[in-house]
Amino acid sequence: MLPLEEETMEHADAEYGGGGGHATAAASALESVVDPVVSVADETVTYANAAARDAFELPTDERTGDWDPATVLESWPRIESAIDETTVGTVRTVSLERYNARIHRSVDGATITFEHSGRAGEPDRPADEFTPVGESDRAVKDRAINEAPVGITISDPDLEDNPLVYVNDAYRDMTGYSFDEVVGRNCRFLQGEDSSEEAIAEMAAAIDEDYPVTVELKNYRKDGTPFWNEVTIAPVRDDDGTVTHYVGFQNDVTARKRAELELERRTAELEYILDRVEGLIQDVTDVVAGSTTRSELEAEVCDRIAMETVYDGAWIGERNPATGTIDVRTSAGGCPETGVPADADHPTAATLAEDTATTETREGTTHASFPLTYNDIEYGVLTVCAGDGRTINERETVILSALARAVASGVNARETSRVLETDAVVAVELTLTDLAVAPAALSAAADCRLEYRRSVHRTDDETASLFTVTGPDATAADLTAAVGEIPDLDCRILVEHDDECLVELSGGDDLVGWLSERGVRTQSIESEDGRTDLALEIPRSANVRSVVEGVEDRYPGTDIVSFQQRDREHETRQEFAARLEGDLTERQFAALQRAYLSGYFEWPRPTTGEELAQSMGVSRPTFHEHLRTAESKLCQAFFNDTQSSD
Repeated sequence: MLPLEEETMEHADAEYGGGGGHATAAASALESVVDPVVSVADETVTYANAAARDAFELPTDERTGDWDPATVLESWPRIESAIDETTVGTVRTVSLERYNARIHRSVDGATITFEHSGRAGEPDRPADEFTPVGESDRAVKDRAINEAPVGITISDPDLEDNPLVYVNDAYRDMTGYSFDEVVGRNCRFLQGEDSSEEAIAEMAAAIDEDYPVTVELKNYRKDGTPFWNEVTIAPVRDDDGTVTHYVGFQNDVTARKRAELELERRTAELEYILDRVEGLIQDVTDVVAGSTTRSELEAEVCDRIAMETVYDGAWIGERNPATGTIDVRTSAGGCPETGVPADADHPTAATLAEDTATTETREGTTHASFPLTYNDIEYGVLTVCAGDGRTINERETVILSALARAVASGVNARETSRVLETDAVVAVELTLTDLAVAPAALSAAADCRLEYRRSVHRTDDETASLFTVTGPDATAADLTAAVGEIPDLDCRILVEHDDECLVELSGGDDLVGWLSERGVRTQSIESEDGRTDLALEIPRSANVRSVVEGVEDRYPGTDIVSFQQRDREHETRQEFAARLEGDLTERQFAALQRAYLSGYFEWPRPTTGEELAQSMGVSRPTFHEHLRTAESKLCQAFFNDTQSSD
C-alpha cells in the first residue's frame, strides 16, 4: 500500500473541528459496513474489515487485534484469478460458496466487496458483531480507504441535506473536483440532464429506509464530460444501531457501459434488419421471377428498395463506352446522379472498375454500389443511397450484395431470352491457342482434327459436345489413351470408322456451355495441333464487348479474327420442306412418305418393310437403302448439317 496523504486527513480535521472526528469516521467507516471488504495491492491482501474477518473467520489476536493477511479467504485462488482477468476500470463479480465477490480493479490494485449470496442454510451475520481492532490496524484502514482504486465517500445525515464529509483520492481523480469543491455538498451535484430519474429515486428510497443499494447512472465530471458511475451506498451504524453516516463506493464503468449500450444498439439494429430483410428479399425475388423485360425488372427493384424508410433511393447505371460515362438506366427516390464519369472518384465507378461492392459517404449521403455481374458478364451497377449521414453497415452490405446478384441473374435470363429470339447478330471469329479448351488439348495429344457437330444438355446441367475426329491416329484406342493425359475430360466413343470417329466430350472445360449461358450460339469449333478456330453468333442487343473480353480473360492468347454484323437466316416451314424435298430423289421421297403414312415408324408396326417394298415394286434391301438415305438427309436438314449423304 502507498503511504496515506497526511495533508488530506489534516484538511478534514481542520474543516470539521479537528480532533480527527471525520477522519476517524473515514478510517472506521469500513469497519461498520455490513458487507465484507478487503483491499489488495501487490498481489497481497493488505486489509480486511470487521465484516470480512468475521465472515471468513480470520484468526485475530484478542489482545492486539492483529490478524494474519495470509489466512484470508479459502476461495482466494479463484478471486486472485478473477483479479488478473478483470480489465482496469471495470468490475467483475465472482460467485463463491457464501458470498458474491465484486472486484473493482484499478492500475495499482483492487478493492473487493463481498455481498451475502443468500443461500439456504447460511444465516445472515448480525450487523453489530465486530472484532476489536488495534490502533496499528486503524492506520492500515485509513490508507486502504484513501488509496482504494474506487471512489469512496462518506456523508453525514445529521447535517443539513446529508452533505459529503470525506472523499478519497480516487473519487477526486474520477470526478475532477478538489476536496474543497466537494465536501459540504450533497452528492447529487454530479447528476445532470441525462442522469436516470429511476436510479436517483432508487438511491433516495434506500437512504430513507436505511438499506444499502447499488445503481448505475450517468454522472458528469467537473469539465462537463459524462461518465457512467456504478454507485453503492450503505448505511454506517454505531453500537446502538443508529445510522451515523453513509458510505458510498463509486466506480467508473464507462467502458463496460458503452460496450453494453453498443451491444444493445447493434442488437436492435440487427433485429430491425432481420425484420425488414425477409420482406425485401422476397419482394425482389418476386420481381425477378415475375418481370417480363429487363427494364421492368430494374425499375421495380429500384422502386422496392426506395420504399424502405432507411434508404433515400436507388438507381441502376450502365457503362456507356461511347461517352465514357455511367448512364442511368432507371432510378427511384432521391438519388440524383446522372452521367457519372467511368473514371471518376465515385463509388459507382469504383464498383465497375473493381467488380466489388463500394461504400462511401459524400456530403451527408452514403452511396453503396454493387456490381450487377452474372457469369462474368457485366450488366451495370446498382447504387443505394442513404441520407442524413446514415451509414450502410456491413450486414446491410451483405444483404444488398445478395440482392444485386439476384438482379443480375434475372437480367441475364431476360437478356438471354431476348438474345435467342433476335435476328440481328454479330458474327465473331476467334482463334484460341489455350490448351484449356478441351478439343484443342485432345487434338494436340492425339495428333488429330476435331470438328464440332452439336451439343446435348444433360439433366445435371452438364453440356456434352459431339465432335467428328479425323486423322491417322483417330482410333478409339489412341483417343482413349490421349484423353487419359487430360485432367477431368471424359471422352465417349460413339461411332468408329476408318480414320474417323464420332465422340462425345464432357467434363473439363465446358466452352460451349459457358458461351450458351451468355446467350451466344456456337456456330463452329475446329481444333487441330492445339489451335482452335471458333465462330460465334452474338445478338447485336447483347454486350458483345463484354462477351469477347470474357473469352479473352478465360483463354489467354485469344486473337480476334473478324466482326461482322448481319441478320440470321430463317426459313419458313414450307421453305424447309421444299428444300428437303428438293434434296431427296424421287425414290427416297417415296420410301420416306410411304413409311410415315403406313405407320412404319410406330410400334408395333402395322406394316412391314417387305410390304412397302412390294408397293414400290422394288426389293426389300433396295427399299431400306432408299429409306435410310432419306432419314439421313432429313436429320441433316433438321440439324443444319452440311455433310453429304448421297
